[in-house]
Amino acid sequence: MRVRGRDRFGARDLFAEAAHGIAARPGRLFLTVLGTVLGIASVVVTVGLAQTAAGQISKQFDAVAATQVVVEPKTSMLMSGEERAVAQLPWDGPERVLRLAGVEQAGAVAPVDVGGATVTAVPVNDPSVAAQASPDVVAATPGLLGAVRGDVVTGRFFDAGHDARAVRVAVLGARAAERLGINRVDRQPSVFVGERSYTVMGIVDDVQRRTDLLDAVILPAGTARADFGVGPPEELQVRIATGAGRVVARQAPVALDPNAPEGFVVKAPTSGSALRENVQADVNAIFLALGGIALLVGGVGIANITLLSVMERVGEIGLRRALGATRRDIGAQFVVESVVVGLLGGLVGSSLGVLAVVVVSVVQEWTPILDVRMAVGAALLGGVVGLLAGTYPALKAAAIEPIAALRGGT
Repeated sequence: MRVRGRDRFGARDLFAEAAHGIAARPGRLFLTVLGTVLGIASVVVTVGLAQTAAGQISKQFDAVAATQVVVEPKTSMLMSGEERAVAQLPWDGPERVLRLAGVEQAGAVAPVDVGGATVTAVPVNDPSVAAQASPDVVAATPGLLGAVRGDVVTGRFFDAGHDARAVRVAVLGARAAERLGINRVDRQPSVFVGERSYTVMGIVDDVQRRTDLLDAVILPAGTARADFGVGPPEELQVRIATGAGRVVARQAPVALDPNAPEGFVVKAPTSGSALRENVQADVNAIFLALGGIALLVGGVGIANITLLSVMERVGEIGLRRALGATRRDIGAQFVVESVVVGLLGGLVGSSLGVLAVVVVSVVQEWTPILDVRMAVGAALLGGVVGLLAGTYPALKAAAIEPIAALRGGT
């Protein structure tokens, strides 16, 4: 007697049944896909914004910290407990270091001891006016403004001619100008250091380095040396190209004093900033944690709705089992349904996430940074989430016995 073999549930039948199960309830499909879309989109957005924010952090470090070099004279401790400079910075130090490769701007600065003289905007002392603390007075070379990344909001900064001729002019920091009641220079206002008058030719603001200059009256170095006998500079501010810190740190002391380069301390950025890397790692960890939570919520949504679908289709499962479908066939159908839903949500969510990162970056005037492999991987991750979320409901469906399902009458 010839035994007829049982019909196999092939791949074509598997995908046909899965497609029918997915499309049978469009409203539920939309809600299921929506959960995955939100989860994947959250991952793409959070990771993309993390990379973009890290890029902005890196850009800020490169623009300020990685382009700043400060040269100071080395000091030694005396028996009396006081510090004494081992070497002296020359006032022509900016011109010397500007010859080095990678140096863009340089300027020297020194405090000015005015001998207790008051700094005012009026030539007379009015006893009826309450006494105010005088702004600090500093001496600087013309290149200091560019080295500290300052902006002149009105007027202009003094030049090499004012410095060489010891012209009595001054530039005010924005806060010092406010204290002295000077907000414009077109009428050539003056400030008085004791009985000496200095014409205000500019007001500076937005100083990214040496912000104390905003509270100071800045005199040309030649003027301060002629009027107050100012000594050598206390430091040399140098603005360099990104990546030139190591070379400038090695060559600057030799350029300042070839006979005793060990007398200077150079504070220069290294090629890689550990602080920048740590900040980027922290930002990435925070955003990845948030994205993982959102993805977990999406996976739980798929699992819940798939399990609900299994409970509603118990009668269908029992009938198919009675007609010859195996446990493996039933389980595979629900796994495929979950994977397809996950992939669909992953594709839509990844696309929306990329779009959101680009829109936010454009609005914030950032440069969007997003790894294409991450976007593709996020879409595939939707399928993985669907696979994991659908495994338990598939096992539940496969465990349903035909007689029990048919007795339930569902």
